[in-house]
Amino acid sequence: MPDNTASARPHAKHAKIARPDVGEFGRHELAILGAPCGKIKELVARLLPHLAPTLQVAYVDADHAAGDDAAQGGSGGQDAILQAGAAAELTDKITFTRLDLKRDFSSFAQQEWLQHQSLVLVNGNHFRARQQIVILDPTKPVEKKLERLTDVRLLLLPGGITEVPGYLQAHLATQPQVPVLALSDTAAIAEFVRSWWQQALPPLRGLVLAGGLSQRMGQDKGRLAYHGQEQRAHAAGLLKGICQDVLVSCRPEQATELEVAGLQPLPDTFAGLGPMGGILSAFQLDPNAAWLVVACDLPFLTEQTLGRLLQKRNAGKMATAFQSPENEWPEPLITIWEPRSYGTLLRFLSLGYSCPRKALINSDIELLPTPNPQDLRNVNTPEEAEQAKRDLG
Repeated sequence: MPDNTASARPHAKHAKIARPDVGEFGRHELAILGAPCGKIKELVARLLPHLAPTLQVAYVDADHAAGDDAAQGGSGGQDAILQAGAAAELTDKITFTRLDLKRDFSSFAQQEWLQHQSLVLVNGNHFRARQQIVILDPTKPVEKKLERLTDVRLLLLPGGITEVPGYLQAHLATQPQVPVLALSDTAAIAEFVRSWWQQALPPLRGLVLAGGLSQRMGQDKGRLAYHGQEQRAHAAGLLKGICQDVLVSCRPEQATELEVAGLQPLPDTFAGLGPMGGILSAFQLDPNAAWLVVACDLPFLTEQTLGRLLQKRNAGKMATAFQSPENEWPEPLITIWEPRSYGTLLRFLSLGYSCPRKALINSDIELLPTPNPQDLRNVNTPEEAEQAKRDLG
């Protein structure tokens, strides 16, 4: 008789799901090394006025003085509350907020802390990052740190230095040619970082939300025809010209009919959550894309309005959305959701909120003025559908 005990059965592997493409601290990170820590911090301070207007920038460093103090039996920079035994202290410093945690870094925690930053600059003397900028300061050679130089993107020459050392040339021989700039040329370095960041923008995929129950309409809203074809197909056609590809969010039982109609179905893996479930299902499929999401019940939506959304896309923020014509709130069902939206939406879901608008209202987004209010007019009832057909001619 076969042994069917749990210990005898093969170990069940965890479900394989797509993972976000995140480095040590964030999606877009650069370690700066090859100079004393003070010079690295000074460079970051020079770059910030050029970068901060368009990017949310974080800086990661270590505190030498605190470490030295702790080694000598001091507090290590901890104030009285942490010394007394508190595990954490959150302080409103009026002009900024400070969180002190009495525990070690972990790669998962540090990614979570900085998930809302669009760029992370890292002191590479202390921490690693996926890509690097190397300063060729003769007082801090990187000859013994070559293992940290995994993907060098820029070399910076201090005053008086005109050549790249031979050992570094040999190390970089297998990489594409690395550009070289003067360390003093702040504007050029900032422009390089902005260009590098733009080149790393996530692809834009389209998602038509068509999995609702249409209870007020009494029939599937996505199958109504206002433009000579089903509305879900019309919406997908609008997105096709500006997105890498277009999927149609649906309930599992709708998948076959969508395929027959020539559309690419995406059955909800987060069931019973309405639009939130559709958006999360898209991110579960591809957490490294930005998703341009539109509802299927917007028969007045035009290519011009979608073009405006794309033109004003701010990938440095969590999302780009239009202000609802009915109030000051963002309209979540015609929105570009950037990859870092995924974690935010999951967090709101864990707090008991299944409303994507709630996440937009309480996050750092690009909120655009309402375009033609007619474009955002949705149709939910038979009476509204008949009126829409008359208005559309």
